Amino acid sequence: MPKKIRELKQMLLKVGFTSRTGKGSHTNWFHPLYSGRITISGKDSSDAKEYLEKQILKAIEEVERKGSNGQA
Repeated sequence: MPKKIRELKQMLLKVGFTSRTGKGSHTNWFHPLYSGRITISGKDSSDAKEYLEKQILKAIEEVERKGSNGQA
């Protein structure tokens, strides 16, 4: 069962990502230890696309790996 958009946003917030609003329902998420940004679109109650879930899990993994190594 796919996660909801709101669940993915909570996961990003928990790791320390910050958001900036975009056009329409889009939000852009940034983290100092992540090399790029994540764009999430859709209402909080919508099901997330599979590719978006994978992208977010990969980003969280990268941030946690860099954080445990002490990189800035």
